[in-house]
Amino acid sequence: MIISLVVAVADNGVIGRDGTLPWHISSDLKTFRRLTMGKPLIMGRRTFQSLKKPLDGRDNIVVSRSAGYKPDGAIIASDFDTALAIARDCANKRGVDEIAVIGGTSVFAAALPIADRIYKTEVHGSPPGDAHFPTIDWGEWQEAAREALPRGPNDDFSATLIELRRR
Repeated sequence: MIISLVVAVADNGVIGRDGTLPWHISSDLKTFRRLTMGKPLIMGRRTFQSLKKPLDGRDNIVVSRSAGYKPDGAIIASDFDTALAIARDCANKRGVDEIAVIGGTSVFAAALPIADRIYKTEVHGSPPGDAHFPTIDWGEWQEAAREALPRGPNDDFSATLIELRRR
């Protein structure tokens, strides 16, 4: 089973601000949908709440220690290891071989030691933010693919999608 992180990171390491993305990049949203469709997703509670509704066509597995938290359309796990076990079961039922971890910071940090791939959208800008991608040894990763995401008329920044695989 492939464990992939799907993340957009600004030049300054920012991945979020006030529970939302600190930018709008239409091509990145379309890329995110393409990379995650049909797969189990693991995310933290705040990431799930930022979505406004469950992501269609995907299993939304939410890591939360809040005992009474039971949103519609999500599977709740009390910790990352439980979420991963649920995601493996969902992937097997769906007949897919990849689980996507989509944030936030603490969920990325929990997944990094076992991740096989990172789909990293490099956002070419430095917006202010309060959530950052965890520190990582990029030497453990090798670039497998690169795709420019040109800035459209309604986009805040241009971006580049880089697929990285663990060495």
